Amino acid sequence: MAKDLWLPKGFELPDGSKIRSLLYSGDEWQIFDTNGSNNILLTRPELARKWDEFGFIDKSLFGEVAFGNESFRSLSSHKKYTLAAVENGKSPESKVDALAFAFALKESRKLSEDASFHDAVYVEQYSRLLPAWTLKPHVDDQVVLGTWITGGVVISTESFRRLTTLKGWMPAGDLAEIVKAAGFTVPADAGLLAKRKPTSQAKSDAKAAIAKEATEPEQPQTPEESAKAKVFKLPGRPQLEEFFNEHVIDIIFNAEKYQALGIDFPSAIVLHGPPGCGKTFAVERLVEFIDWPCYSIDSNSVGSPFIHETSKKISEVFDNAIDGAPSVIVIDEMESFLSDRRSGSSSGLHHVEEVAEFLRRIPEAIKNKVLIVAMTNLIEMIDPAILRRGRFDHIIEVGMPSREEVASLVDSLLSKLPKADDLNVNKILDELTGKALSDSAFVIRESARLAAKAGKTELDQISIEAALNSLPKDQEKKSRRIGFVWDNK
Repeated sequence: MAKDLWLPKGFELPDGSKIRSLLYSGDEWQIFDTNGSNNILLTRPELARKWDEFGFIDKSLFGEVAFGNESFRSLSSHKKYTLAAVENGKSPESKVDALAFAFALKESRKLSEDASFHDAVYVEQYSRLLPAWTLKPHVDDQVVLGTWITGGVVISTESFRRLTTLKGWMPAGDLAEIVKAAGFTVPADAGLLAKRKPTSQAKSDAKAAIAKEATEPEQPQTPEESAKAKVFKLPGRPQLEEFFNEHVIDIIFNAEKYQALGIDFPSAIVLHGPPGCGKTFAVERLVEFIDWPCYSIDSNSVGSPFIHETSKKISEVFDNAIDGAPSVIVIDEMESFLSDRRSGSSSGLHHVEEVAEFLRRIPEAIKNKVLIVAMTNLIEMIDPAILRRGRFDHIIEVGMPSREEVASLVDSLLSKLPKADDLNVNKILDELTGKALSDSAFVIRESARLAAKAGKTELDQISIEAALNSLPKDQEKKSRRIGFVWDNK
């Protein structure tokens, strides 16, 4: 929300009502509560003119409000209708409210093919989303709708199964109606795995399918089949992308052909490598793509100073994941729980108990369709029993990214933003090669922020270099010190 109010509290508007408080604001607009029957949207004249030119809202609906040396355009909206920022709006309280937003989104999209509505102003009275045309990356309309429905959770309506979980009070049928009202389709499988058929039947079906495929010409895919054929993308990590597609995605979304040959579910995975190599980023993208409920195990969520308490919390996480299956468990800093029981660093019998709990629950979770992905910086510390086949079948090393991998991520990030034609990408790569992929994402995001702050409409070299300069310098040349450093200034 903007720091400076364009109109002070108590300011009298042309209709006689007075300003009470600021409700929402953007760079070029502000929404105020009044003591009358209407709320009011104030905007800069240039933005109001652009809305009129694109046909979003007619200029005749705007009034004029002057304060000091400033002149604004004003749009009144009765308080029984929603007038709010899409980014910060409240979750709709009824199906009718949600349908109104879905219809406004659909009608507004007809007026502009490329405007992003994630930072728009929602004017329910006129069934419009008024875009702000900021420098922020474009957001898909299905994400805009999902975020609005949930009241701020960034989620696409394609993630229908998760959406129904988040919007628990609304029946799935009503939610599907809202999604369709916006012009979108509801996934046929809603993110669920196919139920396993008996082995004999599965084999017969597989043979029949192969015979049919050999005798019939290939038919065009239906939308549902096309959705299943989607490939997981991980810019900057081609080998890890290939691994996830082969060993996780294909098994999940083509379950029947694997079940026919006895492969029920993906095996557990360990990603190990130095800090900053991109393990967490990769896992987050995978979980987002699969779109299953995700449960975390880390020192913050399950750690406890009390004996037996950590084991109890670990067991609860596994129970919840099994109840919500298909789901994902992400174990971060697994060396905190699963270090070698024979090492001197292990802290007594309760540590042995924690390792034993993992040994018992991991195979059970996999059997119940819980995907387990663990991460560690210290693979050599992990108890050998944990890393045996049957628990974690895949031990994947993730090194620091190469120049080509950094280039892939940077290209992917820049493709979503307007940028100057003379942008020197090679200079960006020279600075980012050897650094964590998270640094690459930070630089592009920070440069966009700096460009927007400066009033620019595209990324330029100056903004990029300023963002690069804000990265912490390499620490390798500094001596390592133990204890306190006294700064006597």
